[in-house]
Amino acid sequence: MDEWRNMTASDLGRGIGAGRIDPVDLTQAFLDAIADHADAERIYARTTPERAMAEAEAARGRAKAGLRVSLLDGVPISWKDLFDSAGVATEAGSALLKDRVPQMDAQVLANATAAGSVCLGKTHMSELAFSGLGLNPRTATPPNAHDPEAAPGGSSSGAAASVAFGLAAGAIGSDTGGSVRVPAAWNDLVGLKTTSGRVSLEGVVPLCLRFDTVGPLCRSVEDAAQLLALLEGGRAADLRGADLRGRRFAALQTSALEDLRDAPAKAYEAALSRLSAAGAEIVDLHVPELAEAMPLSPKLYPTEAYGLWRDVIEANPDAMFPEILQRFRGGRDVSSADYVAAWATIDRCRAAWDAATAGFDAVLAPTVPTTPPNLARLQSDHDYYVTENLLALRNTRIGNLMGLAALTLPTGTAGCGLMMMTPPLTEERLLRLGAAAEAALA
Repeated sequence: MDEWRNMTASDLGRGIGAGRIDPVDLTQAFLDAIADHADAERIYARTTPERAMAEAEAARGRAKAGLRVSLLDGVPISWKDLFDSAGVATEAGSALLKDRVPQMDAQVLANATAAGSVCLGKTHMSELAFSGLGLNPRTATPPNAHDPEAAPGGSSSGAAASVAFGLAAGAIGSDTGGSVRVPAAWNDLVGLKTTSGRVSLEGVVPLCLRFDTVGPLCRSVEDAAQLLALLEGGRAADLRGADLRGRRFAALQTSALEDLRDAPAKAYEAALSRLSAAGAEIVDLHVPELAEAMPLSPKLYPTEAYGLWRDVIEANPDAMFPEILQRFRGGRDVSSADYVAAWATIDRCRAAWDAATAGFDAVLAPTVPTTPPNLARLQSDHDYYVTENLLALRNTRIGNLMGLAALTLPTGTAGCGLMMMTPPLTEERLLRLGAAAEAALA
């Protein structure tokens, strides 16, 4: 059964369909692994074994009757602790929400349950999802798959760790500025940022509603496609015959290559070479308007986040990690006029981006321009924390600011990902391109 923990969610689903894997045995194997894992309490905020076993029993019955409702029917996955789960605490990694127990499942959890997935429990995360590093001294900081002294990436830190350590077959996280893609890249996983507005946010603890998105962290592009279908209650993208021959990619030069550290730089160049060898044409691309949009983040993210959370935060500010508190309060003094003007600029820059990228199948960039920083130094050195957090989210934030769909793939170099970006609501196209790129990078 140990081999099940390193299989893709899709392969596990096929095993269930073929009668080789019993969903109850599979779920018990994951629950046992969680119980036995030394760092489980740093990864899972809480498990839901009774729910998981009941869902596994139901999946077993459907499998025996030949009535499975999806490829992932009976496959156990984890959920970031900002998705409401009926009768189970959902605290979004914050002492401000301690003992918050919703009465209904988030819509995406309800959809996934209806499609037969098994809920293992809720994973730790950055406080209120406002950090790309995954450091959370208030609840728990999940481990990095490669280095116990390094940050795991955030804010879907526990989501990434649950998959990377074989404690879930797949995970559901959220991405507002990179919170799926950063931890996926730093833990050598596939991570999908969906288009804002595509996947329901009903029952999801918010950070910035105009940027918040829901997406999977998993072992393969096929898994990402299947998990997206679960979230939406729809059909997975058809990845058959995906090929890079004749595809035209833009290698983004603006902003994305600034301050690029050695390991991500070498991994990126090697990845581009493999894509080219597989038949893709790669062209350098400059988008000057992107450089105009990037500095607007401090007027957009903290302003909306503070507007949503101001009353809760200021009622008990000492409950927060000071670095996160400072990020929220960064929106306190931004005027409404500056906020509106910033959005007007973003809309203009998005139009320019769309025009500049229209002739390409996807835009490429290193997912994260740096490798995971040291946890101890992050807690003792304020300037280091600020610099590393902003740099960690710099490239992923491009996809959020420009309103895109985005996918990160492992490059084969530990902790270094390749990001592919396509226009809004083109996830199916992106996943086909990702499947072809995944094969080239393997």
